[in-house]
Amino acid sequence: MSLLTVSDILSAISNDKSLVLFNTVALEAGNSDILRTRLELTRKQYYSRMSELIDAGLILRKNGKYLLTSFGKVVYEALKIIGRGIQNYWKLKAIDSIESPPNSPRLPAEEYNKIIDTLIECKDVKEILVRNNNNIATAEKEKVYNKQELIVSVPAKHSNM
Repeated sequence: MSLLTVSDILSAISNDKSLVLFNTVALEAGNSDILRTRLELTRKQYYSRMSELIDAGLILRKNGKYLLTSFGKVVYEALKIIGRGIQNYWKLKAIDSIESPPNSPRLPAEEYNKIIDTLIECKDVKEILVRNNNNIATAEKEKVYNKQELIVSVPAKHSNM
């Protein structure tokens, strides 16, 4: 198996039917006939999409059933977080609207975190936003620290002449 890229993974699930197929396998391992019938795919469409998902390392076939690989489980969890982001899209846009442009005073981290806590109910999305804001706040502090000159007084050397 060659090295996979993020692009390979996204390509494998980019088609609506491929994504539904991947999610169906994640939610309930099933045999091929039931999956194909439920999703109303032709035999060729079904096997073509399954082959892409297998090649991407997302699913495997075991004892006639398709299952998520360990990597597939990680991707499935990431997709769930993306879904939660979509559910909170307009609240996230509202948060974006109160953020300051670069090189202008930022909203204090505590106030920003209170707004996130008020608007966003989903723990995963909230943690991403708070973590990202704390990283930015830390970077800003480091930037200020790095701009300050460090002045060190060094005792003058006395010559013994």
